[in-house]
Amino acid sequence: MDFNFSQEQELLRKTVREFVEAEIAPNAAGWDREDTCPLEVFKKMGELGFVGVFAPLEYGGGGLGYTERAMVIEEVARYSAGFAMFLMTHHLAVAAIMEFGSEDQKKKYIPDLASGKKVASLLVTEPSGGSDLGGHQSTGELVGGAWVLNGRKCFASNSHVADVNVVTVKTGTDQKGRPVLSAFIVESGTPGFAPGRKEDKLGLRVSVMGDLVLNNCRVGPENILGGEGKGQRIALNTISEVGRAGMSAISLGVLRACLEDMVKFAKERQLYGKPIASLQAIQFSIAETRIEYEAARLLTYKALGLKDAGQRCDADMAMAKYFSTEAAVKAAKRNMDNMGGYGILNDYAAGRYMRDALAGLPSAGTSNIMKVIVAANTLA
Repeated sequence: MDFNFSQEQELLRKTVREFVEAEIAPNAAGWDREDTCPLEVFKKMGELGFVGVFAPLEYGGGGLGYTERAMVIEEVARYSAGFAMFLMTHHLAVAAIMEFGSEDQKKKYIPDLASGKKVASLLVTEPSGGSDLGGHQSTGELVGGAWVLNGRKCFASNSHVADVNVVTVKTGTDQKGRPVLSAFIVESGTPGFAPGRKEDKLGLRVSVMGDLVLNNCRVGPENILGGEGKGQRIALNTISEVGRAGMSAISLGVLRACLEDMVKFAKERQLYGKPIASLQAIQFSIAETRIEYEAARLLTYKALGLKDAGQRCDADMAMAKYFSTEAAVKAAKRNMDNMGGYGILNDYAAGRYMRDALAGLPSAGTSNIMKVIVAANTLA
């Protein structure tokens, strides 16, 4: 078993890190404060091949894997977890179209999405609950050869900036009366499809989040993704294997940010004539954060290795997501504790790390949902 990344992967990481330090790090605090989405930086990343790193070569992507995708996200999240969330959500729709789309759909959408020319979003969550897919209230009805979609999606990242949206709605019921879901590709600007309320989030603020409203939105049969009745499978597969991997990678970035900042502050901050790094309490805090970062990293990249190998990975992704997001919150608190009064000043990034870490907990499934998945897999 090899725990090392290849030379090509390390070169990708180095290249992304240099870009992030030049283009994202100096602007991250301002983007967070203004809750603005820097589309121009996203397009630059697309031109360099970072956005579509895991998309197939034949559709304009980098032809690499989900492991490399996570490496990109982690590097971005080191300085802007919100921008990483924006990128991660874009990938959800790309992955759904890659996995379940027809050849015509892949040719039509993936090249522009992989190059960063267009932004995507996955719209699953409804006011009735994100994890309760059976509670879908949005509907799709076949009328005169076209699908008419109605309903409301909430907590949708990239809501007000996306060009291409993968949307799940209820299109019928099965023999037991349970809802049957289908997924549709809906382009922004389609009549009857419009953004609604924009949310004011605690953290991950650079990724704009809000409502999308479907009001007699008509789309053709060519817009259905994966075939009628495949919506639940598309939603579950994409969220469990792509969304949770992305959230784990974002949390790795936050963990690393906290660790690096803790080390820097501990070496620079002087008390009683010595750097606080000489205090055992500070050393223990740094050690705990280092251990949790390394453990989260192993869980995350192990799960991604299974994904890239085509093996089942839902429980592994849930474990990685649970551990990394919870660890990021603990690391962010330790960072603030170690900084004392400086930790609550917005001149420093410590508060942003805390807010971003907390916002990562419910994304792609709460910690309790992750424990339900792991328990079910363990007891099977």
